[in-house]
Amino acid sequence: MDQRVSFITLVVTDLDATRRFYVDGLGWEPELDVPGEVLMFKVAEKVVLSLWVEDGFVAEVGHAPARGGVPPVTLSHNLATTQGVDTVLEQARVAGASHVGEASERDWGGYGGYFADPDGFRWEVAYNPGDIGQSVLP
Repeated sequence: MDQRVSFITLVVTDLDATRRFYVDGLGWEPELDVPGEVLMFKVAEKVVLSLWVEDGFVAEVGHAPARGGVPPVTLSHNLATTQGVDTVLEQARVAGASHVGEASERDWGGYGGYFADPDGFRWEVAYNPGDIGQSVLP
């Protein structure tokens, strides 16, 4: 098996709220938008973020997702500067993100903060000066 990820799929409870947040609020352009079913964004070369309604997930996977508390996963958006981190966190706040944390210097040498999308998925917004952080920048 090749070492890669092609799709990251998150189950959402309200696709319209999700669309308002990502498309209207953050200005993302959908690659595929099927109302009532799924919203997909090309987030990197050959990587798609898929936001899928819960009914479709249950029908295909056979089990309802666990709910309650903070989902045990984070997504990260790395930037080339600390100012970029502050700008994106403010953009998320204006878009209606809940639980937007202030950015701060991190123990691992970077700078970052978090926000939550309408379903509580946490996005880390970070400047990572290390080689691995720099390797993922456009």
